Amino acid sequence: MQQDTITFGSGCFWCTEAIFQQVDGVIKVVSGYSGGHVVNPTYEQVCEKNTGHAEVCQLVYDPSKVSFDELLEVFWQTHDPTTVDRQGNDVGPQYRSVIFYHDDEQRKKAEHYRDELNKANAFGSPIVTTIEPFRNFYAAENYHQDYYRNNRNQPYCYFVIRPKLEKFEKVFRDKKKKS
Repeated sequence: MQQDTITFGSGCFWCTEAIFQQVDGVIKVVSGYSGGHVVNPTYEQVCEKNTGHAEVCQLVYDPSKVSFDELLEVFWQTHDPTTVDRQGNDVGPQYRSVIFYHDDEQRKKAEHYRDELNKANAFGSPIVTTIEPFRNFYAAENYHQDYYRNNRNQPYCYFVIRPKLEKFEKVFRDKKKKS
């Protein structure tokens, strides 16, 4: 089986993880931190807003089942790429919208889609998502992994993540893993 990797930041990694775990062809999703200068940061350090890291999810996927283009489509449509350092009530540089590309083809496609969406005024405001070379990734603490699956009744999961998953299921029904 062929595998590829991409690292997306689209706000709280609990939300990003829950969505991409549903995508057929995504083999593994790991929540973590990327893009900063602190080695092996903790959640508490990242929340202090001075590590340079974003909350991200690193996806390992099978390109014969889901293309990078399809993953970009899910990425753009499941968060607000027009707000700087913010997704809903989550505010800070760790919640920035970012694509950490792993090769030049990913960079070109991400830039192309961003530019086309901006030309079409798809979001009503300019996209602020940064597209940066992948430099580092540090897996988040174990309690952050599979967060939604393990904490569905927690208020944040119920009021923030669940509505995003419901939207994903409506918009991307054909990309959802079969139960």
